[in-house]
Amino acid sequence: MKANSNYKNVKFFLRIFLDILKWIFIISMVIFTLFPVIYIILGSFKSNNELMIGGNIIPKVWNLTNYIDAWQKANFAIYTWNSLYFCVFVTVGALLISSMAGYVLARKEFYGKKIFKGVLLSTMFITLGAIVYKPLYIMMVSIGLNNSMWAIILIQIGAQGMNIFIVERFVKGIPKELDEAAKIDGCSSFRIYWQIIIPLIRPILGVVGLFSFRDAWNSYVLPSIFSIMNRSLMTLTVGVVNLKYADGAAIQWNIMVAGASIALIPMLIVYIFASKQFISGLTVGGVKG
Repeated sequence: MKANSNYKNVKFFLRIFLDILKWIFIISMVIFTLFPVIYIILGSFKSNNELMIGGNIIPKVWNLTNYIDAWQKANFAIYTWNSLYFCVFVTVGALLISSMAGYVLARKEFYGKKIFKGVLLSTMFITLGAIVYKPLYIMMVSIGLNNSMWAIILIQIGAQGMNIFIVERFVKGIPKELDEAAKIDGCSSFRIYWQIIIPLIRPILGVVGLFSFRDAWNSYVLPSIFSIMNRSLMTLTVGVVNLKYADGAAIQWNIMVAGASIALIPMLIVYIFASKQFISGLTVGGVKG
């Protein structure tokens, strides 16, 4: 009896110890995740000297003029519109391409299917980096889109390899009997895709849409390249980075940080409204996987 009691005590304390370790890990991850955001928001109220010196996280003097300067010195109205225009069309294009291609790969057999999937896989695992930017720019110049937002929209939409395979795997988890029953009722392939498949894969499309919007919103290199000759094409991310030179050669980090804080707001709003769909998509996808 004594040995059994000692075993229960050891098991009880071990469970408490593991729970403490779990909460320490969770709290640590939350701190590491939120600290940069909190630092940026609090830093946006500091003067440039205080921000450069560092030391204190909370501002000694709360300076609200940083936001006024950021809004006035950067044309935030135009840059915000450019970013929203860019992100909305990229998200819609990503949803259409990934859902259609994923449906076709999961349900149809056609000549060259394996080659097509191999090419998609190569775009995911073989990265050429900055080498591809020059040919992409030359291609857009040749078709007359280098002075249009559609240049970066089309380039961004083209990179959907991962999303296509995610949707394909999700569609494979839907019983084919639904397609067969719809065909008996006279439904075309497009009608099956639009009225049967799309409603069933809505959770994973929410994940694809959220990730596509986030990647487009945070995109910097492509919008920067295509807006060098035309500043009216700048997105908010590019405009925020340029804020640090708002007063000439001196780097104004406080103004840039204030602009970055403003740029966080739309992304936070999207996450708040899409969080339920995002979590649902990850949960259902995990169960299907």
